[in-house]
Amino acid sequence: MPPSRKFEKALFKQGFRMVAGVDEAGRGPLAGPVVAAAVIFSPDVKKIKGLRDSKKLQPHVREELYAEIAARAQGIGIGMVGEKVIDEINILRATFLAMRLAISNLSVTPDHILVDGKSRIPKIRIPQTPIIGGDDISHSVAAASIVAKVTRDMIMDDVALIYPGWGFERHKGYGTEEHISKLFKKGPLPIHRKTFEPVCLILGRYA
Repeated sequence: MPPSRKFEKALFKQGFRMVAGVDEAGRGPLAGPVVAAAVIFSPDVKKIKGLRDSKKLQPHVREELYAEIAARAQGIGIGMVGEKVIDEINILRATFLAMRLAISNLSVTPDHILVDGKSRIPKIRIPQTPIIGGDDISHSVAAASIVAKVTRDMIMDDVALIYPGWGFERHKGYGTEEHISKLFKKGPLPIHRKTFEPVCLILGRYA
């Protein structure tokens, strides 16, 4: 079943109007930032066909949907937290920080948040509803998933230009065989998350 607007419609019936879907991309990679997105659609907007959890979509499909989301959303906010902060505060706190930044960067203020996962975003006073698997069942959360993923992929494409030969344009910093092989041969780059395995193990060899 494709994502529906049932969560959003239930909130509209309660009087909420600015419902933001929030999701992130990049919790698991060994390099680069974690990126979050917040997306608000007006209550009368038509559902965008083809929305899914971004991980289940081909890159060209994500990019097409990203353009449609950008054209039809009432507000989009992006939050990014880099690898240095991830190492300082851990990936969970960095993810929540990226989500708070995404919400604060919206051009309109949400009156309710639908967030992917089982946990509410700490330090947010706006009412929230966490949805497990929300990126595959909520229209606005799925949209946020796509925006976050496409945004992060573009960032990692830029990283690939800074560090040619590492394949960041392909693996986007995830722990693929190609990426880990480069890590063991060349040692970590400044873009790598130093507290993540096997990066911290390899760092010990190069210390």
